[in-house]
This record gives sequence, structure tokens and C-alpha cells, in this order.
Amino acid sequence: MLSRMTSSKLICTSLFLAVVAAASPMLLKLNDLSHSVWGNALPLFWTRNRNFNICLLVTGSLLFAYLILKVWKFLFHPLEMQRKLHDIGYFSDEKRPLKDVANEYRKRRKRGEVPPVYPNGWFHVLASNELAMGEVKYVSILGEDLVVFRGTDGIAYIVNAYCPHLGANLGIGGQVVGDRLQCPFHGWKFRGSDGKCTDIPYSENIPNFAQTKAWNCWETNHTIYIWYHAEGSEPSWYPDEIEEIQNGTWTYRGFTQHTINAHIEEIPENGADLNHLDHLHSSPVLSGVDLRHIFSHWWQFARHNWSAEWKPLEDTKHVGCLQLTGPGLVFMKWRSSFGDGIFLHSVTPKEPLLQIMRHSIYVSRGVPTIVAKFLLYAEAIQFLEGGGSMARVVDFRKPRLGQYTAP
Repeated sequence: MLSRMTSSKLICTSLFLAVVAAASPMLLKLNDLSHSVWGNALPLFWTRNRNFNICLLVTGSLLFAYLILKVWKFLFHPLEMQRKLHDIGYFSDEKRPLKDVANEYRKRRKRGEVPPVYPNGWFHVLASNELAMGEVKYVSILGEDLVVFRGTDGIAYIVNAYCPHLGANLGIGGQVVGDRLQCPFHGWKFRGSDGKCTDIPYSENIPNFAQTKAWNCWETNHTIYIWYHAEGSEPSWYPDEIEEIQNGTWTYRGFTQHTINAHIEEIPENGADLNHLDHLHSSPVLSGVDLRHIFSHWWQFARHNWSAEWKPLEDTKHVGCLQLTGPGLVFMKWRSSFGDGIFLHSVTPKEPLLQIMRHSIYVSRGVPTIVAKFLLYAEAIQFLEGGGSMARVVDFRKPRLGQYTAP
């Protein structure tokens, strides 16, 4: 019996060893698989999960920072908005882009006998912060091709764009050297104050024709102005210096700029037409600028009330007077419970019936930027309501009065 049991144990042991021996390669593979799956995959999973969490954290942080930046800009950054010609007063025919529609209206308008398209006076060229020291900019306004540059002396100069030598555009590639502008073609240097050529690198003689026109330039209120006069007369007056802007009491909070089809005379005439205020500009800002919808009864719950009036002159009772700073500049001061400020309005003719209208706002330091931006945006809405109605066709076949006569 014992021998049988021993034989059985030996047989079982032998079978077990045989099974183990036979299964050992498989166990090794399973062991490798276990290590590969649990020993590598699990740490890999946690590694990937950790990387995913890091990526999620970084993405969330960037989105949060972007949101904070947007909120900061909305609350504290000045409003700077520019509208092109086709953004005002034109409606799509659903076949062509608005740009093409606007250009077509410009080509086929009836003009008739128009008043002078470039009146005498001072006109906005650039904001002071748009021209750094040593910088050169080409501008096309008042039917002229001009170059504005700021010398190393900090003074802004305006001269004709084309070099009298071979007609190179001084505003494209020209370099500032002191108070002079160097031509990019041959290095001729022109003085900003009078346009006279002062140096030719390869010649000691300077011909008499080596001079470009220098324009009267005046920089104040953080703005660069140019004097235009049809007969070439010197300035008879200068734009008022706003003391609060000059001494920093009022700070810059933004601008809006619009390009419109109109004669420059129409814009000050529109400001003098007090009868249209209660009718056209009574709708709230939220009603938008589309004249087809701003008079909807949905907007009757809130309306603007206007109290402007003309006052007769002492000597001529039947003539009303509205004091403006030339056709190109209007300075409108205002007061409110939030603080004080000013709108700087400028109209600069780019070509005969194409105007660049710009509104800048400066307010006292205590006025929240978001409030100033709302006022500026509301001013832009009011302008678009009126500007859009006159942007399509200009017909000056009938003579216009030079002044507004009260009824």
C-alpha cells in the first residue's frame, strides 16, 4: 500500500513537474504580459491622465486669462472703432457685397454745381500717438498726397509726398534725419520746416528746383492738424488748446472713425438743423442705426429729448448763430454726474465727396472708462443714424446758403 502511495506521489509529483515544465514558457509569457499590461499600461494610464490634467489645467488657465483680458479691455481699455465706407448707409441687394454697392453709388451720383469741396481751415491728419519719433507716414487727404514725419527734435512736419528730383514717394522708404526727410532713391534730404533740400550726397551744388512744399502743421490736443487754404494764405487762426487735455486733467478714452459719402458742407449743416433732432435722433441707442427699423413702436418706451435752440444775434434778430471751429473741427464739452469731458469732432476731406469723420473723447480721471466708452459709442450711433440717411446721393444742383437763416 505504501509502495503504491509512494508510487502515486511520485507519479503526481512527476506529472506536476511535467505540467510546470510544460507550462513554464506560457507562464513566462503571461508574466511578461502582466508586466506589459499592468506593469506598463497602468503607470502609463496614470502618466497620461496626469498629462491630461496638466493640459486641462493649462487650457483652463489660458481661457480664464483670456476672459479676464477681455473683461479688462471692456471695462478699462479705450474704445477704438473704425468703419469703412460701405459700413454706413448702404443695404445689400443679396447679390453683391456692400463694398461693390457703395462704389456703384459713388460712380453714378448726380453732383451738379457743388460748393468748394476743400474749404479753408485746419483739419485733422493723425493722432499724436500715431506718429512716433523718427516715423514717416504717407497720407492722402484734401486731394493731396502728403508725408507726415516726426523729426528727432519731436516736432511733426508735413510735406508733399513726391520728391522734386525724380518723383519718388518720400513716404515709402523715406528716412528721418534730424529735422529732415531723406529720399529713398538718391538720398536727397529735405527740411521739414520749409521743404528745402539741404543735402545731396553726391553733389555740392543744390539746384533751385530742389524743394518740396511744406505745409503749415500744428500739434495740440494730442492731434496733428494741417492748414489748408485754397489761395495759399497763411493761417488766420489756430485751433483752441484744450487746457484740461494739455495738463492731463482729462485723459484719452477712445475714438470712432467713419468714412462717408457726403459734401463736407452737409455735416455742419446737419448740426445746425435743430428741427431734425427730435425726429431722427429721439430713438434710443439700442434701436440701432437702420432707418427702416429705429422708428418701430417697440422703442417708444425710451426716447431722447432735445432742448437745443437757436439764439438771435443782437444786431440781426432774424439770423441765428451757432459757434463752430471751422467746418473741419468741433469741440463739444459736456458735464455729468460722473464727471466732465469733451468730444473732439473732426471732418477731413479725403477726396471731393468722401469724408473721414472722427470722434475722440477725453474725460476726467474719475470717470470710469466703461462710461466714457458708452458715451462715445452712443455718439457714434447718433452719427450713423444721421450719416446713413445722406450717404447715398448728393445733388447740389440747387444753390446752398452759406449760413442758416432762422424761419
